[in-house]
Amino acid sequence: MTHVHKTMSSPIGELMLVGSKTGLVAILWENDDPLRVRIDIGPKEARHPMLVETERQLNEYFAGRRKEFSVPLDFVTGTPFQQQVWRALLGIPFGETRSYSDLAQQVGRPKAVRAVGAANGKNPISIIGPCHRVIGSSGKLTGYAGGLAAKALLLRLEGVKGSALDK
Repeated sequence: MTHVHKTMSSPIGELMLVGSKTGLVAILWENDDPLRVRIDIGPKEARHPMLVETERQLNEYFAGRRKEFSVPLDFVTGTPFQQQVWRALLGIPFGETRSYSDLAQQVGRPKAVRAVGAANGKNPISIIGPCHRVIGSSGKLTGYAGGLAAKALLLRLEGVKGSALDK
C-alpha cells in the first residue's frame, strides 16, 4: 500500500503525519525510533486532503478547541492483539486516564498488563489514539514514545490533574 506524509509543528515538537488512501496510518514523533512503528512513510505530499484535515484537527486540539477527532484511521501495522489495544485506546475519553491494568481488563486479557503496555508503546497513531491517557496503576506517568514531558503536556492540555503531573 502506498503511503504519503507531511510534517507539522506542534507544542510537543515536529510531528510526521502518514496516510493511506483509506485513512491516517501514523503520527510519528520528531525523534521517533524507526523500529517502533515499521511503515514506509512514502513521498512527501503536503497538500494531501486527509493529512491537511488531520493537521487542522490536531491544531484545534492543541489550541483547546477540539476534544474528539473525526479523521478515518487505518491501522496497517501490528498484530491483532496490538490493534485490539489501539482500538481500546480510542474509547478513553478526553480528560480522563486509564491504567494499563484497566486497559488489559477492557480487552479481556486481565493478566496481560505488560503485553498491553508493550502494545501501547507501539501505537502508531499517537495523540489521536490517546496512548498518553494510559498511566501507571499508582497514578504515575510511565513511558511514552514522545517523552514524558510531552505526555504531561498533553494531559495538562486535557485538564487532567494529579500528583504525577506536579513533578
